[in-house]
Amino acid sequence: MNVSKEEYARMAKKASRNSRWYLNAFKAFAIGGAICLLGQILTGLYMLMGADKRDAAAWCSVTLIALSVLLTALGKYEKIAKHAGAGTLVPITGFANAVAAPAVEFKTEGYVLGVGAKIFSIAGPVILYGTAAGVVYGILYALFG
Repeated sequence: MNVSKEEYARMAKKASRNSRWYLNAFKAFAIGGAICLLGQILTGLYMLMGADKRDAAAWCSVTLIALSVLLTALGKYEKIAKHAGAGTLVPITGFANAVAAPAVEFKTEGYVLGVGAKIFSIAGPVILYGTAAGVVYGILYALFG
């Protein structure tokens, strides 16, 4: 099938649904804010249980990571992300999902060639370039800071 650029553009526009950016932005803000609110509530609860602020924040992070991985494994995180969009990219939960999702997806291929080989396929570049940027920043700070 040979299609001209103009005809392809018309077909793509017809197939694409119009997004309501204001609704998408509101959903991202509301759900991302709810994740952050949950983090604040968890931190407060851990502090009420006797943890100091630093330990409470650490336990909050661990809890949010565990919840994110659990929701990913149950297939619920993707459904939330479908509505929340960027709101689920709150760093710790989004990163936990990015690590867990490929592991869940490729578990049928076995633990070595499936989970082990694919677990960092999404998060790997983030880890690589985040570490490299940290090294460069550290060197610049040591030289000029």
